[in-house]
Amino acid sequence: MKDAPLNRIGVFDSGVGGLTVLKELTQQLPHESILYFGDTARLPYGIRSKAEILQFVREILIWMASHRVKMVIMACNTSSALALEEVRREFPFPILGLILPAAKAAIRQGQRVGVIATPATVTSQAYHRAILEIKQDVTVWQVGCPEFVPLIEAGRIHDPYTHQVAYNYLQPLMEQEIDTLIYGCTHYPHLAPVIRQILPPTVRLVNPAQYVAQAAEQELELLGLKSEVPAAPTEFYVSGDPEQFAQLSQRWLGFCPVVQQVSVDQVAFSYSVESTCP
Repeated sequence: MKDAPLNRIGVFDSGVGGLTVLKELTQQLPHESILYFGDTARLPYGIRSKAEILQFVREILIWMASHRVKMVIMACNTSSALALEEVRREFPFPILGLILPAAKAAIRQGQRVGVIATPATVTSQAYHRAILEIKQDVTVWQVGCPEFVPLIEAGRIHDPYTHQVAYNYLQPLMEQEIDTLIYGCTHYPHLAPVIRQILPPTVRLVNPAQYVAQAAEQELELLGLKSEVPAAPTEFYVSGDPEQFAQLSQRWLGFCPVVQQVSVDQVAFSYSVESTCP
């Protein structure tokens, strides 16, 4: 992409979950320009194998490299858990994941930590290992939540069925009397109104988006890459239906984004679609 702006931060997720990271980045790093990609044609990631996730992540990173990014944030816990260490060695720019920043935040807040995440993230034991490597006397419980991402992507956050599903997922953690809960998927903060209704008010919530944004700022400063000029408007791309993404994301962005569709397995091919929201 010869005409692409230099020095953008690439952010990717399987869908709208990464918007929680985008929100934190724009608040904490207002001078940074961002390139956002949602792999909506292949969501949910949480039921995929490690081999599939690695393939998807490599394709997205090759595409982002063609857009001349200076850093990439995996705004997806599943990708962070299954692919981060491998792809970090393959690309010339820094790549940040969500697991370690969230684990560090959780142990500062409690001793009985619950994690809700996709089945793939739970199976990887990434959060469990990260927390215990930092502090061994913390107890960790994890629950896989396969229905959350499809419900969020379908815009069913306030559906009574979603409340019942959330209660079923959270009940085992409440029985263990957790004092801290990690949103182990960037989609899940969108369910905060539902989750907060179910959990006791004493349970602290850890949103990894907040802490990966802090880590990004520290990394940019360390590498001398922090922008000092006003940010360009965020560019949004998806692999699936741009209209659907635009309409769903409008409620969290506060505006209707122009979303472009791109085929990640053909990095030279993309075309713009003017998104409209009702």
